Amino acid sequence: MKKIEAIIRSSKFEEVRNALAAIGVNFFTIIDVKGYGLQKGQKMMYRGSIYDKNFIARIQLDILAENAKVDEIVKTIVHSARTGDIGDGKITVLDVAHITRIRTGETDESAI
Repeated sequence: MKKIEAIIRSSKFEEVRNALAAIGVNFFTIIDVKGYGLQKGQKMMYRGSIYDKNFIARIQLDILAENAKVDEIVKTIVHSARTGDIGDGKITVLDVAHITRIRTGETDESAI
């Protein structure tokens, strides 16, 4: 079992969500995150003055998956989230030792 953490642009969330639904991934956790990377923050203009916003808003998706589905999920996220510009995001895949569904007590792959 794996946990996929994908940090994507907020503007690409609907496209990513629809692409994941098309391959049968209908459950994940969404977290609003801020980051600092190669873009070095964003510049915003308000009433003629430029303000430097040090952190960039992104969305993090946490997805639990069986090993066999990981590559398909990662490819789907890459394809649907890519703009080709700096700041498209990152995907991390982590090993999961154990999962328990609280409601039923099911464990591991049956809990996904």
